[in-house]
Amino acid sequence: MSFKYILFDLDGTLSDSAPGITKSVAYALEKFGIHEKAENLGYFVGPPLYEAFRDKYGMNPENTSKAIQYFRERFEAKGILENTPYDGVEYLLRTLHSAGKKLILATSKPEKFAAEILERYGFAKYFTFIGGACMDESTRMKKDEVIEYCLTECNITDTSECIMVGDRYHDVEGAKKFNIPTVGVLYGYGTREELEDAGAIAVCETPEALCEYLLK
Repeated sequence: MSFKYILFDLDGTLSDSAPGITKSVAYALEKFGIHEKAENLGYFVGPPLYEAFRDKYGMNPENTSKAIQYFRERFEAKGILENTPYDGVEYLLRTLHSAGKKLILATSKPEKFAAEILERYGFAKYFTFIGGACMDESTRMKKDEVIEYCLTECNITDTSECIMVGDRYHDVEGAKKFNIPTVGVLYGYGTREELEDAGAIAVCETPEALCEYLLK
């Protein structure tokens, strides 16, 4: 098994972004008179925000868009800084890059925020391309849409050379639409059961184990 291109999710795969996301969601919900503690809003870490606000709280399109605007008010000011890379991720990216792998970020987070986060950690230099959702988060937000965008921008036509790395079923299902296998990680927000049920070909418990798997 040898893959030329490795597509990475961001939240829950490269960094622990839950505090910034959940606190910003709580802030947005307060604007609608909905009082939720940040620690109870883990559902919002991973799925596109538009889908999460709509599905969890039954918001119509207008209120969903407003909720995203409120979320962004806090996230741009504070939430983007409430984010830390997982131990071992620097080693993982550096080793894969040195081995000649082409690393591509494919995240449902807005591309602008994703790029800022990778730059802050010094990770951007390892990536061939950083792909994410559009800023309005109502277009190019689903994982398969982001993956398609990345494949197009990188001129990848043979997906047999690709593998996806992620922590949630969205990553597995999105990649599956392009016949791209996914290896799941357990140090993020998903569970082994969730990842295996979705069809992950392997599940790794640490970045070090993931690195070893990807270099087989």
